[in-house]
Amino acid sequence: MRSAGRGKRLTPEFLKQLRSLRVAVLHPKDADGEVLIQQLQRIGCQVQTFWPPAAELPESFDLVFCAIAPDEAGVEFAWTRAEQPPAVIAIVAYENPTIFDAMLRLGATGVLSTPIRSTGILSTLVLTVGLNQEVQGLRKRITRLEQKVLSVNQINDAKAILMRTRGVGDTEAYRIIREQAMSKRVAIEEIARAIINANAILAG
Repeated sequence: MRSAGRGKRLTPEFLKQLRSLRVAVLHPKDADGEVLIQQLQRIGCQVQTFWPPAAELPESFDLVFCAIAPDEAGVEFAWTRAEQPPAVIAIVAYENPTIFDAMLRLGATGVLSTPIRSTGILSTLVLTVGLNQEVQGLRKRITRLEQKVLSVNQINDAKAILMRTRGVGDTEAYRIIREQAMSKRVAIEEIARAIINANAILAG
C-alpha cells in the first residue's frame, strides 16, 4: 500500500540542488575536517571553511556544518538569527547535556558523529536539506495564514465602523468597502485600513 506521507522526493532537481549548495564548514583543520570537505567537494558543493567558528558569516550560505566542542559550546552565532537561517548539521564527539543544548541553540536538524566517515555525509545532507526546506515551506505558509487573518480582522473592523457610522448592516458595509476597492483598483484590505485610519483620526 502506498504511503499517504507528503515528504520530499529524491528527484533529479533535488539532487542538482545539492550540487549547487553553498556550504560553510566550521571545523578545525584536522583529519575529520579533511574527510568532510573532500566529500562535500565530490558532491559538488561550494565549500568555505572557517575556524575558529565565525560568529558572523561573510555571505549567505545554504548549509553550515558546525563542530561543537565543550569549550566552544557557549559561542553565539549571529547567522542563526537571520530571517532565513541556513540549515545546520552539528558535528559532535561527545554526547552530554552541554552539547545537546548547543545543538538546540544552533537549530541543528542533522548530526554527524566523529570520527567522520565519507559514507554518512551524503545521507545526512539529503535528510537535513529536505527537512529544512519542509520547515521553510511551513513558515511561509504560517506567514500567509497570519496575513490572511490580519486582513480578515481589518475588514471586520472596517465593516463595524461603517455599520456604526452609517447605520448599515454587515452585508451593505462589505459592499461599500468592495465597491470602493474596485473603483480605486486597490485591494479590499487597503480600503479597510484607510477606513480604520480615518476613524482613528476623527476619534482622536
